[in-house]
Amino acid sequence: MNPLWVLRTARLVLTPVGGADLADLRAIKADPRVFAIMLDGVRSPQQTAEELADDIVDWAANGFGTWTIREAGQFLGITGLERRPDGRGIALRFALWPEAQGRGLAREAAGAALRFGHRQAGLSRIVAVAREDNFASRMVLGGIGMTECGSFVQLGYRMVMYESVTSAAE
Repeated sequence: MNPLWVLRTARLVLTPVGGADLADLRAIKADPRVFAIMLDGVRSPQQTAEELADDIVDWAANGFGTWTIREAGQFLGITGLERRPDGRGIALRFALWPEAQGRGLAREAAGAALRFGHRQAGLSRIVAVAREDNFASRMVLGGIGMTECGSFVQLGYRMVMYESVTSAAE
């Protein structure tokens, strides 16, 4: 793992996902409190293992991917940058255990991932998508400087799209 891919914030350590994270990833991705509203929903143990393998390849190929979020060594969730399967761009995603929500940790982690995407990965445009009624996620996205840029319907839900755009000079 490239040490430049490890991010540290005031309270958190974000580390690219690896094989040692499989149990934590299986737990959070199988929990409907966290993943029911994520794109493709709750994952099976096999799906999670396959996604982890893809995430490891993505880091090597692209220089960005999914991080685990830890506070004082405790797994709180994930954040990351990945290509949306619908072609809308490279997307910022995040998911934290309900017990970790409400303390600004999602904003802290997602903000670090967004800055990495622009500064280290050289991405000029990063998008994010949240259900229209998911006010907590929408507050995080607005709070890290992303702006609304459109909406669409997906699986019967109105989705709000956000973006963060920077020039190469920034």
